[in-house]
Amino acid sequence: MPKIKLPSKQPFIDMTPMVDLFSILLIFFLLTATFRAQEPVPVDTPFSVSEKPTPDFNNMTIVFSSDKKVFFNIDNGPDTLLKFRPKILAEVGKHYNIEFTEEELRKFEKLTTSIGVPIENMKAFLNAETPSERDALQTGIPYDSLNNQLATWVLYARQVNPNVVASLKGDSRTEFPTVRRILDILQDKNVNRFNLVTSLKAVKIEEEEK
Repeated sequence: MPKIKLPSKQPFIDMTPMVDLFSILLIFFLLTATFRAQEPVPVDTPFSVSEKPTPDFNNMTIVFSSDKKVFFNIDNGPDTLLKFRPKILAEVGKHYNIEFTEEELRKFEKLTTSIGVPIENMKAFLNAETPSERDALQTGIPYDSLNNQLATWVLYARQVNPNVVASLKGDSRTEFPTVRRILDILQDKNVNRFNLVTSLKAVKIEEEEK
């Protein structure tokens, strides 16, 4: 009796659902990802072997360049409803008798880079039409004893967000008096713990010869 030969079929895998899922995930990550903006001035950070990442939220960053300019940045909070940035700007404005409009507060909220603008020039900075006009106003935040605006930013940043943690990002060529002045301002505002932002340095480990 002859054997019954079953027809052989090539397996078929429908990849359409997997491609659709991959596309949805890719679009989701692109829309929700936050990119770190470049600083307004080049900062050559010192090297270290620490791999502790800088926190994305509840973090205020003080940037100081080799030419003694100081910049300030703070995130908007872990929840989009908190909106720390416009609240801080409004409080700093009240301190200097400057009232910002809702549109100016929203513009400040959307900025991601550090700010090095004296508060009296902040309105002109927020309403500037071109990036070159904004860059010209980035002359650094005053932090001398007669006009210590940096201390005011630190004060109201901590009042609006009590969970904020300070991070220092400085150029390795910055002179020590500038660093010391910034540390004194932080200690004066009861900020005794902070992170140092550095560049990761590879360490070569050599095995001992037996």
